[in-house]
Amino acid sequence: MEQRRVTDFFARRRPGPRIAPPKLACRTPSPARPALRASDSATSGSRKRARPPAAPERDQARPPARRRLRLSADAVSSPSSPEAPDSSKAPDIPACPSLGQKIKKSTSAAGQPPQLTSSQNQDTISELASCLQRARELGARVRVLKSSAQDAGESCTPEAKGRPEEPCGEKAPAYQRFHALAQPGPPGLVLPYKYQVLAEMFRSMDTIVGMLHNRSETPTFAKVQRGVQDMMRRRFEERNVGQIKTVYPASYCFRQERGVPTFKDGVKRSDYQLTIEPLLEQEADGAAPQLTASRLLQRRQIFSQKLVEHVKEHHKAFLASLRPPMVVPEDQLTRWHPRFNVDEVPDIEPAVLPQPPTTEKLTTAQEVLARARSLMSPRMEKALSQLALRSTERSSPGSPRPALPDTPPATPPAASPSALKGVSQDLLERVRAKEAQKQLAQMTRCPEQEQRLQRLERLPELARVLRSVFVSERKPALSMEVACARMVGSCRTAMSPGEMEKHLLLLSELLPDWLSLHHIRTDTYVKLDKAADLASITARLARQARAEEGL
Repeated sequence: MEQRRVTDFFARRRPGPRIAPPKLACRTPSPARPALRASDSATSGSRKRARPPAAPERDQARPPARRRLRLSADAVSSPSSPEAPDSSKAPDIPACPSLGQKIKKSTSAAGQPPQLTSSQNQDTISELASCLQRARELGARVRVLKSSAQDAGESCTPEAKGRPEEPCGEKAPAYQRFHALAQPGPPGLVLPYKYQVLAEMFRSMDTIVGMLHNRSETPTFAKVQRGVQDMMRRRFEERNVGQIKTVYPASYCFRQERGVPTFKDGVKRSDYQLTIEPLLEQEADGAAPQLTASRLLQRRQIFSQKLVEHVKEHHKAFLASLRPPMVVPEDQLTRWHPRFNVDEVPDIEPAVLPQPPTTEKLTTAQEVLARARSLMSPRMEKALSQLALRSTERSSPGSPRPALPDTPPATPPAASPSALKGVSQDLLERVRAKEAQKQLAQMTRCPEQEQRLQRLERLPELARVLRSVFVSERKPALSMEVACARMVGSCRTAMSPGEMEKHLLLLSELLPDWLSLHHIRTDTYVKLDKAADLASITARLARQARAEEGL
């Protein structure tokens, strides 16, 4: 027997074509003795190959199920069945033998074609029913476990979040919302992402201010803003300076000063500028204090500690809102609560910075005259009034002398006698009434009307630019996109193509006989009458603007 297994082993490993033993077993057996032996060896070889080496370990790992199935099969099978003693002798048979395995067993035992008897049929049906029942029980158990796992996940999700989800458009990026979770090292008192950005802004600002202060140059916000933005590649505004003042108020002294030398064309020396002076301790020898590297590091550490204290206040409020509330001493706190969302801490409210003093600006002639009247002394005002009366008498000697009013008018003609010489009082009253009406319209005008008036003021210039564009293009019509692009490049006022399109729509609304719009499929084309007089077009636009302004 051992020799046969060895030869079978080498025959299976020998390269070259060979005939599979199961095909020999399916042929019709002959009554000769050698054929019977060949079939026996073939079945033994096929039985050896059909049993993988890992099958016994799988069956040994679950002995209770095999015993239960074997007992049920023995109980159902009849005593005359030839498979009953074989099943009791073979301990390595799988728990649920299939129909093909039973056919192979019966073929190897009898050496005849497979034929199922009634007892074998009942045995197979009972085993299949028991396997099906077992599979149903396992499926039901898996469904119960899945449902319990889903319920547990849904119950822990609101607790982990601690607050309802916000709309997708209002959410910050993931690297900001989960910045505290992505920090390397053990968990501790990690600052939110926006607070760390503010700390980096303070470090950059302190570096720039220290450089300017050490070389006796006045640090202004314009200089500091340009340096911080170059260092961080991020916008730095006065709001960030206000936040730094809220966190560390003893770091700088802010003032509005003028007379600071600047090297920019847009800023005059007489303009007010926000100056930033670092607050430092006086040196022992009385010298001017300097922002050295050690002091910069010390101020940076103080700022970071104050940010941590600010977050601790929100953490303390979160602990008090729990049920039951928790109280943790601040000197013993080493990490945040697991359910405390660090990155959801609100922003720091910026402090109020000094603003430049408001200077009165005179915009109308009436305001100029009123200001000049307030600067004159009573004697000078009386003398100017008498001089105006004398000039009026000389111009009209036959007219009766008008009585002097008890209270001089708000805009007396005596303030500028040469300008108002020969101007009737009726005309002045009408001008003053129109001025008052214009001021009232300005105070009660809605933003839409203000935008329309601004566009009306630009239309005369845009009409000239549009005509020059059509003349240079030498085309009877242009698409809206091309016309807007050409006008944006030629107009003195910086506007976007969308804003320029609104001006063209308004121009076609006011002058439909000169500029017309044609919608073809999905495009809009602009057609212009080049033969029209441009001066009359601009005059019509100016009259329309004055009419809507209320003059």
